[in-house]
Amino acid sequence: MSTPLKVLVIDDEPPIRKLLRMGLGTQGYDVIEAPDGVTALERLAERPGLVILDLGLPDVAGLDLLRTIRSRAPAVPVVVLSSRDDEAGKVQALDLGADDYVTKPFGMEELLARLRTALRHQLQVQGERPVFRLGDLSVDLVRRLVKIGDRDVKLSPKEYELLRLLVQHAGKVLTHKFLLGHLWDDYTDAQYLRVYVRQLRQKIEADPERPRYVLTETGVGYRLRAPDPEETRPAERG
Repeated sequence: MSTPLKVLVIDDEPPIRKLLRMGLGTQGYDVIEAPDGVTALERLAERPGLVILDLGLPDVAGLDLLRTIRSRAPAVPVVVLSSRDDEAGKVQALDLGADDYVTKPFGMEELLARLRTALRHQLQVQGERPVFRLGDLSVDLVRRLVKIGDRDVKLSPKEYELLRLLVQHAGKVLTHKFLLGHLWDDYTDAQYLRVYVRQLRQKIEADPERPRYVLTETGVGYRLRAPDPEETRPAERG
């Protein structure tokens, strides 16, 4: 029998902690709790496999705690909870290393889906497969080949680098700042990035106006949809 994944819930509201304890418990997660930042850092020593972090803590700024968690446990997925829904707050949390951002009030099913995506992203980073598959899209990261079904897709070097970054972080929101910083040394205008995203969608999406693969997080950045487990199986055999 496998050991349950340990989830550290950091939130100062007892009703929220109870909701998460019950909801995650029914899904087989082992939940440990922290009502404040000091306790959270103590419980981090228990090596949780995933962290749910509320930014509105009583004793420490949530973003400061996120920065500390990232320095002490860089590989652990962190999903941020916050009552703030402004784009600037989301961008800041994602730039500091959060894997995803869920706004209160939230639905348990949505949160569980985000947690699964964050965990899949962690596995993708730790054990990057040479061939990534998502629906009809396949990206051979070794041979630098991109296909839609059996059709070869010709990408410019910059388009390929953009797709490679999205593939390496499939399921995670990549901010405009992150993408611009990795793709260009001197461009800081998100509009320049949008041009390449549009060109990439025209080549890999069946309907570029209703993309299935490269999704927009309005005002924040872009996310490549994470593959379902069934979509990754052919790659594992290759």
